[in-house]
Amino acid sequence: MIIDKLYERVKERGFVCVGLDPVFDNLPKRFTDLGVCDGLFAFNKEIIDATADLVAIFKPQIAFYEAYGLEGLRAYEKTVTYLRDKDLLSIGDIKRGDISSTAKMYAKAHFESELRTDFITLSPYMGFDSIEPYLPYLESGDHGVFVLLRTSNPGAKDLEYLIQEDGRPLYYTVADKLEEMGKKFIGKCGYSSLGMVVGGTHSEEAIEIREKYKNAFFLIPGYGAQGGKAEDIRNYLADFNGGVVNSSRGIINNYKKYDDGDDKVGFYARAAVEAMKKDIFNE
Repeated sequence: MIIDKLYERVKERGFVCVGLDPVFDNLPKRFTDLGVCDGLFAFNKEIIDATADLVAIFKPQIAFYEAYGLEGLRAYEKTVTYLRDKDLLSIGDIKRGDISSTAKMYAKAHFESELRTDFITLSPYMGFDSIEPYLPYLESGDHGVFVLLRTSNPGAKDLEYLIQEDGRPLYYTVADKLEEMGKKFIGKCGYSSLGMVVGGTHSEEAIEIREKYKNAFFLIPGYGAQGGKAEDIRNYLADFNGGVVNSSRGIINNYKKYDDGDDKVGFYARAAVEAMKKDIFNE
């Protein structure tokens, strides 16, 4: 199952997830001179090649490609194809949340077409029938999903923290249902291919969440630029597995801190990954 492959990658290469969220207009000239499609892809490829042996998975956020129309989407397609060809794992960060036939088409697009990735992100807050159309792909063992649970943005408290009749925040109600749905997709590693997105910027309940949802593999955003601290992130992991920790800007824009950075994008991305791992490992 795909979750077993991800678990093994974390064991081999560590828990880092690199977010591939490039802003074309802000890239070094040697990339923008290539045009949108080739420039975005060349930037991503340099980062992928420089970090692949140190990270578990890569996560392109589709908005950073859709913003540039067809040329941007071609760059997204070239990026996820390159990852597949290199046997590198990917999360298509698409955050879809619709229902019925629309959700089926989203699933077909991101699990069958040239845009396909190993995992995608979903939003459950339209209802759990927004998740069900993706489940046949999980049954195949070839794909997985990460469903938004408790996110890292300040506005998470507008809805996700609403207190329910049992006295718990809404996100616990969501987690209970996702855990039940995910039982059908548990791999040999003990985790389900139906994972959860748990933001690393709210540390208060980290230990409780990890303890309560033992079979849930976490996608943990929020480290670095969004304020998530290493000591908090560690509480969401289980012996430094059971989750992947995403960093986007902190890795892909690290080159901007250095005078020679424009010429050494991959070099400084790798340095950022190494520093992130040391920080979370507390080395």
